[in-house]
Amino acid sequence: MIQMQSYLDVADNSGAKEVMCIKVLGGSKRRYARIGDIIKVTVKDAIPRGKVKKGEVYDAVVVRTRKGVRR
Repeated sequence: MIQMQSYLDVADNSGAKEVMCIKVLGGSKRRYARIGDIIKVTVKDAIPRGKVKKGEVYDAVVVRTRKGVRR
């Protein structure tokens, strides 16, 4: 489960290495995000000459978590 202030590793080739969740989208009282949910993130660590820069804000999709998916 991902909540606000959670640090996340990036799974694509955008140039960001680490991001922080600043909002879980989908309702004002929603606390946690699971696989497939959209979150708002800010870049905390990026590679040089990448597409994204440190401090920029993006929407992101959760694709993998440590906690398994209950089916």
